[in-house]
Amino acid sequence: MSAATSFETITLEIADKIAVITLNRPDKMNAFTGQMMLDMVAAFDLTDANDDVGAVIVTGAGRAFCAGADLSAGAKTFDYDNRSDRPDKAGLVDLERIRDSGGRMTLRMFESLKPVIGAINGAGVGIGATMQLPMDIRIASTAARFGFVFARRGIVPEACSSWFLPRLVGISQALDWCLSGRVFGAEEALAAGLVKSLHAPEDLLPAAHAIAREIVDNTAPVSVALTRQMMWRMLGADHPMQAHKIDSRGVYSRGQTIDAREGVMSFLEKRPPAYANKVSTDMPDFFPWWDDVPFK
Repeated sequence: MSAATSFETITLEIADKIAVITLNRPDKMNAFTGQMMLDMVAAFDLTDANDDVGAVIVTGAGRAFCAGADLSAGAKTFDYDNRSDRPDKAGLVDLERIRDSGGRMTLRMFESLKPVIGAINGAGVGIGATMQLPMDIRIASTAARFGFVFARRGIVPEACSSWFLPRLVGISQALDWCLSGRVFGAEEALAAGLVKSLHAPEDLLPAAHAIAREIVDNTAPVSVALTRQMMWRMLGADHPMQAHKIDSRGVYSRGQTIDAREGVMSFLEKRPPAYANKVSTDMPDFFPWWDDVPFK
């Protein structure tokens, strides 16, 4: 089964339980706009709601992943109140107006119920770098380049990267990249743990599909959705007891399901599993267990 959904700045294709979101402004090196944020949020709404999606791959069209914010507005690029091309700001109250659009997108990605794999095919700088951070697994082309260039543009890191980046690569490495704003290559990103592996350009998407296939073919979707949220949200826990409580509730609730029985029996019978529980209908009663975080 294959399906495609039309957007203005991205494409979304679904086939064999894998969704591929492609940033699709190749003539602009996939430069980020407010419309792209809206399109990405809508795409993740669709993949979360679709039980035929078991994993999401994000990549870019053409030679770049995302070359950062679209700078065509010139000096007003980051002065949102004085720009006329920000559909994401229209009609919002004052507090909402000062939420950066990259952060709105990465928070939606953080909330995803499906695992997210980044296939970084080329330059990823500015928001092109920070949008990668809430992805669960990132792999890159040997031609990829990265840059947290905000200080060189007179602004500061956005898209929640001050939370994500130090947790992924450590505070010293995060500050090295962000204070200098320098652009660096794929080998440095690999050495620091920003990406999992490097691949020849022609091998990148097949490698991303292989990772997604391993998840889709062998794991229970509800367990994957729970595990993803458990891992990310426990990064902010102040004591392992918080993890113990959620782990225990998860094991107890999942242990009573047909998925748990299928997981054991398929292993004993040496056959591929056929998990029946769906993310759309069978998440446990205690999910979500966290309190909403108000914007203040």
